[in-house]
Amino acid sequence: MQYRNLGRTGIKVSPYCLGAMMFGGLANSDHDDCVRIIHKALDAGINILDTADRYSQGESEEIVGKALKGRRDKVVLATKVHGPMGQDQNQQGSSRRWITQAVEGSLRRLQTDHIDLYQIHRPSPDTDVEETLSVLTDLMRAGKVRAIGSSTFPASEIVEAQWVAERRGLARFRTEQPPYSILNRSIEGEVLPLCQTYGMGALVWSPLAKGLLTGRYRKGEALPDSLRVKVFAKQMSDERNLDAVERLIPVAQAAGLSLTHLAMAFVMAHPGVTSAILGPRTMPQLDDLLAGAEVRLDDETLDRIDTIVAPGTNVAPVGGAYEPQAVLDATLRRRPLIERRAA
Repeated sequence: MQYRNLGRTGIKVSPYCLGAMMFGGLANSDHDDCVRIIHKALDAGINILDTADRYSQGESEEIVGKALKGRRDKVVLATKVHGPMGQDQNQQGSSRRWITQAVEGSLRRLQTDHIDLYQIHRPSPDTDVEETLSVLTDLMRAGKVRAIGSSTFPASEIVEAQWVAERRGLARFRTEQPPYSILNRSIEGEVLPLCQTYGMGALVWSPLAKGLLTGRYRKGEALPDSLRVKVFAKQMSDERNLDAVERLIPVAQAAGLSLTHLAMAFVMAHPGVTSAILGPRTMPQLDDLLAGAEVRLDDETLDRIDTIVAPGTNVAPVGGAYEPQAVLDATLRRRPLIERRAA
C-alpha cells in the first residue's frame, strides 16, 4: 500500500479503508468469518478501519473489537455517532447529552480506550454545530478521541462547521466521509474542493455505488435476490443507472479490467480522495477488491468515463445520502395557499 496523509492530521492511512457495515446481523453474522476478513485486510496493508455504532446496533463494533485484540496500536480506528441506538428519542443525534453517552458505548464495544477518528454520521438540523464541536473538543482533551470528522455533510455545513470552530476556538472536523463513485460524482463540484481547501481527509463510501458497479446488475435482467436490492431497490432498478452501467462495461473491457476494478481505480484517481471505503461481506469479495489495488487508469480511460457520466453530476439519486429537510418537507417549500400569488 502507498500510504496517504489523512488531511493535515499527520496520520498516514492506506488508500483502501476497510468498512465494517456488513459485519453483524445486517449481512454477515458469523463473527469468526468477519474477524478473518479484517485480519486479511490488515495483512494486506490496510491500516484504517471504519465502523459506526448503529451498524447492526453495535454488533459491528463488537466484531471489530474482537478482531483488533493484539493489533490495536497499528490500526487507525474510526467510528461514527448519530443514528438511533434505541427507542428513546435522546439515544440519537449530535447533542452533548447523547455523544457523551454514545462514545462510552463505542469504546466498550471496541475494547479500546480511545478512538482515532470519531465522526458525526449525518447532520443534525435541530442541534447547533457549536454544541457538537464543543463536546467533541472535550472528548479530545480527555484523550478518548484523537481526531474528529463529519460524514455526508453538504458543502454549506462543512463550511459552517469550520467557521464555528475557528470563531469559538473549538476542535474542527479534520475529515469528511461522502458518497463517491462513477455514478455519483456531485461531490467533485464543491465537497472535495472544500476538503482540499480546509486540509480535510476524504474517506469516500460506496465507490461501487451499492454494488451497481460490480456488473452484477444488468439492464433487462431480473435483479438478484440480495440485501442491497431489498434496501436500495429504487436505486438498483433505476433505468438511468443501468443504462450508465451498460455503457461503462465496454470501457472496462477496453482497459482490460473488470467493472469493479475500473470503478475502484476511478475513485483512487481523484487528488481529493484520501481513502475509498471497501465494504466486503465475504472473503472472496475482499480478495477481488484487493486484486485491483495496483490498477491505474490513464487519461484516455478517464475521458471516456467523463463522456458517460459528466464530472460533478449524479446519474440518479444516491440511496442513503443526506437530504435536507428543506427538500424532504414540502411545507418548507410552499407558502400558505393565500400567499402564493404576486398580486
